[in-house]
This record gives sequence, C-alpha cells and structure tokens, in this order.
Amino acid sequence: MARQDFWDNPEFSRDVLKERSELNDIILSWRNLAGEIEDNELLFDMAVEEQDEVNLKEVQRKLKELQQKYRQMELWQMLSDENDDKNAIVSINAGAGGTEAQDWAEMLLRMYLRWCERKNMKVETIDLLEGEEAGIKNVTFTVSGSYAYGMLKAESGVHRLVRISPFDASGRRHTSFAAVLVFPEIDDRIEIDIKQSDLRVDTFRASGAGGQHVNKTSSAVRLTHLPTGIVVQCQNEKSQHRNREIALKILKARLYEREKRAQQAKIQQTHDNLDDIAWGNQIRSYVMQPYRLVKDHRTNVEKGNVESVLDGELDDFIEAYLLSSMSARENTAGSNGAAA
Repeated sequence: MARQDFWDNPEFSRDVLKERSELNDIILSWRNLAGEIEDNELLFDMAVEEQDEVNLKEVQRKLKELQQKYRQMELWQMLSDENDDKNAIVSINAGAGGTEAQDWAEMLLRMYLRWCERKNMKVETIDLLEGEEAGIKNVTFTVSGSYAYGMLKAESGVHRLVRISPFDASGRRHTSFAAVLVFPEIDDRIEIDIKQSDLRVDTFRASGAGGQHVNKTSSAVRLTHLPTGIVVQCQNEKSQHRNREIALKILKARLYEREKRAQQAKIQQTHDNLDDIAWGNQIRSYVMQPYRLVKDHRTNVEKGNVESVLDGELDDFIEAYLLSSMSARENTAGSNGAAA
C-alpha cells in the first residue's frame, strides 16, 4: 500500500484493502481475546484471595463465554480455502420415495434456516417446488454471512432419515433420502464465459399460494446449459429479467465450482452425481426409530439429541468435518513435501 502506484489499479487496490481489513480483524480478535483471558485470570486471583463467591461465579460465567469465542475463532482459522469467505448457494433435492422424501427435504430446509438464524445469516429463497401432498421436491436459496460457504460446504451430500412414517397408516418404519448441494457464490469480477448458443431458456408462470400471489405472466426462468446438462431456475422475483439474472448467476457458480473441482482433480463427490440419492451414498444418518441418533459417516461424530440437530445445532458436525479436511490437507502437503 506504500507504493506510489498503489491506487492506479482500482480493482487491485480494492482487493488489497479487503485483505488488509480481514487480516486486521483476525489480529484484533485474537488480541482482544488474550486481553479478556488475562482480565479473567486477574479477577480469579482476586476472588480466591478474598474468598469472593460472587466474583468466582462471574469468572465461571466469563470462562464459558471465552471458550465459545475461542471455539469460533478456531473454526475461522480452519476456513482458509479461497472460496470459504464467500456467500453460499444451497440446493436441497428430495430423493426417490414421493411424499416421504419430500417431507424430509422440507425438514432439512427448516434445519438449515434455523442454523442460519442462529448465525445471524441472511437467507433468500431463489426457487422452491412444493410436493403434491406435503413437503418440497426441491429448493434453492442463498445464504449471506461471514464464511457462509466455508461452513455449509460440510453439508454437501446425501442425508438419510429413518423414522416411523406420519404418512403410513400402518405405522411402519421408513427410510428417506435427500441430497444437499452447496456452491460458493462467485465474485462478479470472475469471468465465466457462457455462449448464448449453449443455453436453452424456458419461461413459465411462477407457482404461488393463490389469489393475488399467483403470477399472471411467464416471469419464471429456467436455464439449461446444454454442454453440461446443468439446469437452474428462478421464480422468486416478479420480473422475468431479474429472475434470468439470478438464474445466470447460479449457473455461473455451478460451472465455476465444476471447473474448480476438475482442475484440482478431486475425487468425484456426491453433488456431482445426483442420480442415486439412496443407500450407500449418505454422509449423515438421522435415526429416530428404533433408537435416536444422528451420525456423520465421514467423521463418526454422533449426537443422541435428534431434535436439537433438526433445530439447527450443526456446529459439532461442521467443525469435525473442517478439522478432518484440514488434517487431510496437511497430510497431503507433508507427503508431497517428503516426496519432493
């Protein structure tokens, strides 16, 4: 920033200023935490010396608060991939199984909305297709907030539910599946070249709750990228132009993520293959019958309180996934270094 030509390139200077601000925030946060810990230690010493029960209880309360802050900052430390700080685009798709799977997809939607609410993140629904009897067939929404993609990428994969079906008069146990896809909302400055000849654009009337909310014009837009077969649609806005703009943004995000995975030669992941949202592909199981347990099959993290998880308490699963991913990256880097 001290260079004389620093301001000659506005885009470059803007990126540097953003990076500087982010680094300053990290440093300041750790310094503030260290100061709070030191103050709490002093208060503890004074409380012990004076046998002050009131201050001892205050030290305990403050300690729990500091542990939460440390845990959150440790989590941010794990989020070092280039897209982790971006907003997220999330899609939930019901698997085979009709009403059962569609109800499960809606339960997952509520779970993520509750998680976003806890994190003070903003959610905007882009597209939602309701089921015939209950639940939803699919939904796409954006999540805006600090490190939204970095945390939610842990949720990408097939989710399995086992329960006594509320739709089965015989009260039998059913297994349902739904797939969650998470993509980073790419920076507007990243150029993704999409040829018009590669796009098929369909317009249709947006679905609604009836009455004045039913769209009288064909404002909803569906984009099909012919070379890859990727289909996205948006019907949330009243304007066809705005729906097309949002759909194109989502398409670019999916193409960017697809190319990024190809360049990094990653092992094919679940959200590359939605054809089989069923047995053998699940990343997490939510069992409500004959016992109660949520288990992540990637990290073996388990929680017995199924209701709390479905109410948005996902941090244990997300943090375990990020820790395992970070360890895998470090091991890979160490192996490559040793080989070199």
